[in-house]
Amino acid sequence: MSRLRRYGRWADAHIHLDLYEEHEREPLLRRAFGQGGIAAVVAVSMHRSSCETNRRLARLFPGHVHPAYGFHPEQPLPPEAELDALVAWIEARAAEGEEFAVGEVGLPYYARTEAEKAGRRFDEAPYAALLERFVRLAAKLGRPIVLHAVYEDAAKACDLLERYGVRRAHFHWFKGPEATVRRMIANGYAVSVTPDVLYEAEIRELVRAYPLELLMTETDGPWPFEGPFAGRRTAPEMTRRVAAEIAAVKGLPVPEVEERLLANALTFYGLS
Repeated sequence: MSRLRRYGRWADAHIHLDLYEEHEREPLLRRAFGQGGIAAVVAVSMHRSSCETNRRLARLFPGHVHPAYGFHPEQPLPPEAELDALVAWIEARAAEGEEFAVGEVGLPYYARTEAEKAGRRFDEAPYAALLERFVRLAAKLGRPIVLHAVYEDAAKACDLLERYGVRRAHFHWFKGPEATVRRMIANGYAVSVTPDVLYEAEIRELVRAYPLELLMTETDGPWPFEGPFAGRRTAPEMTRRVAAEIAAVKGLPVPEVEERLLANALTFYGLS
């Protein structure tokens, strides 16, 4: 049994700690790692500033907060010099021997489709180039990569992962066509499931199709959820309900599924 498994039964494999109010962050994590039964969280980044916030939290909760450094695609791109500085900063962290993943990175599906719906032109090319740069960086550093790539964008991400030989790829809150799901399974890419598995048919169908050994749990907090979570502040402890629902969908015992999901996250991120 890993050291972390002794301290918790669930993992939140994708959370935006930097998007919680500053005064919320430490109490949220102390509850999660205490009475909440959470073994670890993966703190994904939006940009350079949030990378630095997540790095501080990882140092404050060593072994429990695992940072991921990158640039979220659902926002305007900064000047090239800022992106160069971010990549250099990430490479410096690797040179220091720091443990981290690359992420959250990907393609701007929602920004693009909203622009197209409004009749505005959207140039995806610079976002695709940036994603390729991060995939190449993950391959160079030998780090896991956390992806925001849904529907048709997932196939584009798979093209890049295959081109650069990146195997430790984690698609968070994934939705996509059956052909892409089959491709991702064949490549051994991981998928994480949010609390909406309790009320979204599309996510429940994905859970049925995806092998348990490639699944993880997440909250994408502080993103709010509906159904039984309506009106509640999103917290890592919600992964307990996610794990139980995955077990129900797959018709397997809850303790067995909890153990497998936790092991998946710890192994994927090198925390075990």
